[in-house]
Amino acid sequence: MKQIIRVGALAAASALALAACSSAPEETESSADATMGADTPAETVDFTACMVSDAGGFDDKSFNQTGFEGLQAAETELGVEINTAQSADGNEYGPNLDALVAAGCDHIVAAGFLLGDATAAAAESNPETHFSIIDFAYDPAIDNVKGLTFAADQPSFLAGYVAAATTETGKVGTFGGINIPSVTAFMDGYLAGVNYFNETTGGDVQVLGWDGSTGSFTESFDDIPAGKSVSTGLIDQGVDIILPVAGPVGEGALQAAREAGDTWVIGVDSDWVNIYTDYSDIILTSVLKKIDVAVLEAIREDVDGAFSNESYLGTLENDGVGLAELADVVDESVAAEVETIKSGIIDGSITVAVS
Repeated sequence: MKQIIRVGALAAASALALAACSSAPEETESSADATMGADTPAETVDFTACMVSDAGGFDDKSFNQTGFEGLQAAETELGVEINTAQSADGNEYGPNLDALVAAGCDHIVAAGFLLGDATAAAAESNPETHFSIIDFAYDPAIDNVKGLTFAADQPSFLAGYVAAATTETGKVGTFGGINIPSVTAFMDGYLAGVNYFNETTGGDVQVLGWDGSTGSFTESFDDIPAGKSVSTGLIDQGVDIILPVAGPVGEGALQAAREAGDTWVIGVDSDWVNIYTDYSDIILTSVLKKIDVAVLEAIREDVDGAFSNESYLGTLENDGVGLAELADVVDESVAAEVETIKSGIIDGSITVAVS
């Protein structure tokens, strides 16, 4: 049975009883489905896999939704029962985790960096329950928590190179939702990719919105108008390609780009061409974090009795991250160079660090 628990600070008791439930988002094809090639449900096993969203919710068209698709894939591929708790704000992270523990979940996935403290507390209080957490790794590691992390700077480096090679104004931009490592990793890689283009081609492309330490942030993952406002500000300064690293707030960048004309947007987490179909003609490419695959494999490991608290790191080499198909506007020579750069990142001859 699929459930979403909404827990408020004053309603913990009812949450623990799982009394208030609503429907989960409609199922969509995920890259986990495509990777595993599932056609029919697996035989049911005695295992319950669960997930707590952050404030973006499971329909955020970003990492929460992609993680949820991995949970759905576990239901289909592995035959597990699934259960979810959707958080309206940060005050609900702890109560939601506690509610799923009380519901008898065997493995609980925490969707995002912002759940780090709450997940650590829940894991300490419930050592028999296994947890995994997206975009977070503990140092030192916690015995019953597996970090699911991603080298987002690697595909972002490729995206930065593409942007620098494609811009007609000589200015590209980026902004984040909140200044946290899982966001700035994209921005660092993007900046480094532009710098690499300049160094190797003699170019002089500028990056607005991030200099490697400070930049533009909306301070939210759900304020779409703020994303539009920041994007409009970048466009007014001459930017014609924008990388928004802000979950659903990225839709504001698409709105601003559409209104401005002659402006491209680079998606994050998932392939935005398939998500924001009304804007597919202005999406240059997308930086992919295959969160669904990581979630599915973490649950599979646990179902198989091989849970490990060793952190997972998705890279270009293991196909845990990647770059989506490039728009036709990108020159074929640039696309070929991207493949060469990708190989260089994998073999270590090209560093993605900001210079």
